[in-house]
Order: sequence, then structure tokens, then C-alpha cells
Amino acid sequence: MAALAERTAYSYREDPAVPAFDDSGQIAVMDGDCALCSWGARTIAKLDKAGTFRLCPAQSKTGDALVRHYGLDPVDPETWLFIEDGQAWSGMEAIIRIGERLGGGARLASLLRVLPRGLREWIYRRIAHNRYRFGKSDMCATPDDKLRRRLMT
Repeated sequence: MAALAERTAYSYREDPAVPAFDDSGQIAVMDGDCALCSWGARTIAKLDKAGTFRLCPAQSKTGDALVRHYGLDPVDPETWLFIEDGQAWSGMEAIIRIGERLGGGARLASLLRVLPRGLREWIYRRIAHNRYRFGKSDMCATPDDKLRRRLMT
């Protein structure tokens, strides 16, 4: 996985390639065509009782610009981005942090921290590169109300 470009908090606000968007909550950017990612988006929408998470397909104008801003490739299967308070994380670290923020059973993701970082990222890469084996699904095609309210374009 490519290293996440070092950026200061909220640096995307100064990037003319990134459209202005509401960044008051947490933002998860993921592959909107991947069934596994779409399941992740729906799970976030279901578990986020506070309603603070926004979900952004990497294929959208905003998603594409954000992942590029952080030095990632929007078509790379390893691209999963989590932004909170203007700071960004990718890969397994993004998934762990999302689980911690959601609380409840999702906090189990933090157990992955017992594994060395290299092993965690290797596992993430194996899943990411095989994600279409879980199927394809358009996250935005028929979202339920919980998901629709969180979708960014």
C-alpha cells in the first residue's frame, strides 16, 4: 500500500482540486462498486447512532479528489480513507479507527492492533485485491434512508 501523504489537518480545504464539502463529522471514503465496501457503508450507517459519519464513494468527484489529495489512487483496490478532525488514515488503520468511533461490537476491530502493523496491512491488501470476489454493488443505486442521509458525492 502506498504511504499516506503527510498533510496538515484540513489541508484539503486549501487544495483547489478538492470541492468544498461538510467536514464536520467523520468521513469514510471507499469503493462504491465493491459489495464488501457497500456492506461496510451500510454497517456504518446502521451503527452510527449519533449520525456523524459521512460516506463517500471513491468514484465520486469529492471522493476522487480526497484520495488523490492524500496521495492515493482512486482505482487502487487498497484505497480506503477515513478522515476525522481533518486528519486522514487509510487501509486497516482506517477500518480500526472507524470501528472504535462506532463503538459497540464494531470496537472489536481494535483487536487487530495486537497484530504487527505490517501483518495487518498485508491482511488488508489480500482482502482489498480480492474484494470483487464478494461481488459488485453500486453503493448509491438504491440506498436506504440511513445510508442516503450520509452519502457524499
